[in-house]
Amino acid sequence: MLRNESTNSAIIGNLKFADNFLRKLKGLMFEQKKNFDYGLVFEFSRESRIGASIHMLFVFFPIDVVYLDSGRKVVDVATVNPWTINYTPKKAAKYLVELPVGKAKEIKIGNELSWK
Repeated sequence: MLRNESTNSAIIGNLKFADNFLRKLKGLMFEQKKNFDYGLVFEFSRESRIGASIHMLFVFFPIDVVYLDSGRKVVDVATVNPWTINYTPKKAAKYLVELPVGKAKEIKIGNELSWK
């Protein structure tokens, strides 16, 4: 479960983790929108802007992206459209959470998120 600790609210119940090279490489490529009912969490090797950049090639639907620093505080929130060549967060990030579009509407910069 992904929670916004700053507002004491649940964001999404089901989480998956891109916790190895292949899962990170694939991300949401070729996923069907109807099957994307979960949050996908990425952890980067270090806080970085460039190292946390993503693309949306072969992702066929828009998603919400939430970038967090090493303390799990939100540093950027955006909706990214299909086939976007590059999205780089506004500040260095250690984590990225990809969510179904609309799920990040209540998340604000500075909020603290947690997951189990």
